[in-house]
Amino acid sequence: MARTNDLRNDSILALVLKLTIPAMLAQLVNVLYGIIDRMFIGHIPVVGDLALAGVGICGPIVTLLSSFGTLVGIGGSIMMATSMGHKDDERAKRILSNSFLLLLVFSALLTTTLLLTKRQMIYLFGGSDLTYEYANTYLTIYTMGTAFALLALGLNYFITCQGFSLNGMITVIIGAVSNIILDALFVFEFKWGVAGAAVATVISQMISCGYALLFLFGKRVSIKISFGGYDFRLMLRIMKLGLSPFIIYATDSIIVIAMNMVLQRFGGAEGDMLISAFTIAQSYFLLITGPLGGISGGVQPVISYNFGAAQQKRVEQAVKYALIMAVILTGGMFVVSRLFAGNFVNFFTDIAETAKISIWGIKVFTLCIVPLAFQYILVDAMTAVGRIKTALYLSASRKINFVIFLFVFAGISTAQNAFYSEPFVDLLSGMQSAIVFLLVFRKHLKRFCGGSEIPETA
Repeated sequence: MARTNDLRNDSILALVLKLTIPAMLAQLVNVLYGIIDRMFIGHIPVVGDLALAGVGICGPIVTLLSSFGTLVGIGGSIMMATSMGHKDDERAKRILSNSFLLLLVFSALLTTTLLLTKRQMIYLFGGSDLTYEYANTYLTIYTMGTAFALLALGLNYFITCQGFSLNGMITVIIGAVSNIILDALFVFEFKWGVAGAAVATVISQMISCGYALLFLFGKRVSIKISFGGYDFRLMLRIMKLGLSPFIIYATDSIIVIAMNMVLQRFGGAEGDMLISAFTIAQSYFLLITGPLGGISGGVQPVISYNFGAAQQKRVEQAVKYALIMAVILTGGMFVVSRLFAGNFVNFFTDIAETAKISIWGIKVFTLCIVPLAFQYILVDAMTAVGRIKTALYLSASRKINFVIFLFVFAGISTAQNAFYSEPFVDLLSGMQSAIVFLLVFRKHLKRFCGGSEIPETA
């Protein structure tokens, strides 16, 4: 079966563009799931600001759930692409089979755990008596659709890594378009409020999941979902390889959770309002980091496949072009944030004080967004070639530093100034990632692409 993109023979620039642009759009649309919910919720009459704060508290929990789809999807797809580069399609099939089972197991475990602990989690992560009702309603309904969210996200990586980047984009877009339509219908026409936004999201994820399953069971792909050949050691290897990107996405949730806790603890009477403003600023930030993740995720099949085929030059070219795209994206969004932050905030709130702090928060959050591009691309590139411990260290250190400086800024100043921890850590982590990459990446390629050892991603 001919693939949309030939990872072995097409020019690297063409491959990077054909795989990363759809992946960027898909990630952008994926981000819009949560943002669209927040836009509709923020304009609910009378209670919009409190409802927005409640859903904002759910945001990191939702992201944490989704990150398990990333754990399996990225780890499994990198291994599958590397095996395909070795022309070992039988192993690639077993990797997909084991990845599919892992997604189902995680779905069951996470759904059960969250339903049992959601009350404690809401209050622990910044909820108050005023926002609990909205957070609980949204989270309860969303949790019931966890399996659809994880399968839609995780399986999409296996569509893209076989060269079907446009179909990977369609998986996400059909869900997002459905979400926009259903949000308007359920929130305002049916007046279901927060519950309507959650139901719209779950139905939309069901649609995306259905498309991904049909595609991977269909005739167009050479590596289809199959059953059997389960291997616990192979599952562990999939999770080990996906651990670094999992930590990046999962600890993004921890950053949001920590910020909500700090704003509630140090913000006093303004705590709920600051959380609303942070929710809006974080929504804008996701418009940058989502596509950034699309670039790094979209280029990974190119890197892994050619790493498996021992094509060092093609691997290095792929990283270079992805980094250029990431710098252009972040540089452009830095400018946009200075010019149009107010227009973005108007989609969420009509309350003047909340809007003022949100605009300020967006500008602060994006001060060092260009250096962050280096961490996204370079860390994921090291993951794609099996340099897992290095990538894991860089991923974890950024989040640890963020939490430390978050409490430092809030403790020595005001709760609002905790926003400055984001650009400070972005600059530090970008520089650290670039230095480590220059020291180890080429040496690693020469070691494995020379054929002396079998790469860990195989």
